[in-house]
Amino acid sequence: MQGRMEQRELADLAAEMALHGKDRDDPAREVMGLLGDRWSTLILLVLGTGTFRHAELRRTLAQLSAEQAISQRVLTLKLRTLERDGFVVRAVTADVPPRVSYALTPLGTDLHTQARGLIDWINARAPQIRDAREAFDGVQFA
Repeated sequence: MQGRMEQRELADLAAEMALHGKDRDDPAREVMGLLGDRWSTLILLVLGTGTFRHAELRRTLAQLSAEQAISQRVLTLKLRTLERDGFVVRAVTADVPPRVSYALTPLGTDLHTQARGLIDWINARAPQIRDAREAFDGVQFA
């Protein structure tokens, strides 16, 4: 009985993937990859607190990150990717020199809320995750 249920669930998963895409550049894959990369989720979390200019965002990320620094090039690439997917808006003023700032779009705010929920779930289960790691490492290296 369980085998049939598993087959049905796998068939449902395959149908969902066929409907929403399973190619490398489909939104489900790319956005999940974005959330799993080194900087994008932190950028979303920071922009969730307000609008930032590029240099200010870079300094804030350096203060909050374990890596402590993001290159200007990498930050620009990450912001462009987030902008391309509709999560971030780039605003340029007519001032001389122009002022460029970044903020979340409504879609970005929605993604921020979802990412925040996942992070909260992980943080609430951190002791269980640590215990599982210790148990696994104890077996692997014994």
